[in-house]
Amino acid sequence: MEGQWHKDEKLFWLSKDYIAEFVYGGIDGAITTFAVVAGAAGAGLDTSIVIILGIANLIADGFSMSVGNYISSKSELESYERHKAVEYWEIDNLREKEIEEIREIYQKKGFEGELLEQVVAVITKDKDVWVDTMMKEELEMVRDDSKTPFNTAFVTFLSFVVIGAIPLLSYVLQGWLGLPEDKLFLLSCLFTGIGLSVVGILKSKVNERNWLQGIFETVALGGIAAALSYFVGDVLRGWLG
Repeated sequence: MEGQWHKDEKLFWLSKDYIAEFVYGGIDGAITTFAVVAGAAGAGLDTSIVIILGIANLIADGFSMSVGNYISSKSELESYERHKAVEYWEIDNLREKEIEEIREIYQKKGFEGELLEQVVAVITKDKDVWVDTMMKEELEMVRDDSKTPFNTAFVTFLSFVVIGAIPLLSYVLQGWLGLPEDKLFLLSCLFTGIGLSVVGILKSKVNERNWLQGIFETVALGGIAAALSYFVGDVLRGWLG
């Protein structure tokens, strides 16, 4: 397993701790941008407008998602530190009560008699160990030092923009490659399907599920979102046209 992750780290130039952020940022980016493209295609908008709407969506939604991720991650760390400070205060001011809580925790785990008292004595001997034990066993809170709020937000934004740009490729490259305008949306569907398939494989690795199921879920979700957007764009074109 370690060797497999090491290989993945080299392949995707991301720490394994950030793969989940990359996956979900990428899925959100691809699906929302593809929905914009599909809606514009359904409305019969010009290529330049599709590009403008798509890029605006990439930057605005990507930034919004990354900021939300940053605030969420930072709030979790701040909450952990607040509860940890409370535990230190309780140990200093309510020592006997906290000792009894440690005893009750390990009684529930099956410790008893002299062994229980030895465990309690060892844990309460070191204040830091004592607090860490209370955080994990009583509050069920564990600090994740493998990720930082800024890095989490950065990876989310990066994946949103990189993967989210895939639905726009055919439109952006049209002038350079001479792509026929009536095939641009079809090519966008193809490119997006490939991109979502790759992200689906990564998602299945994160969730430890079958990779075919991961591909199906992400591609199906993108397809449904695009179909709805295309339908809305087509209906609005009829009403407003």
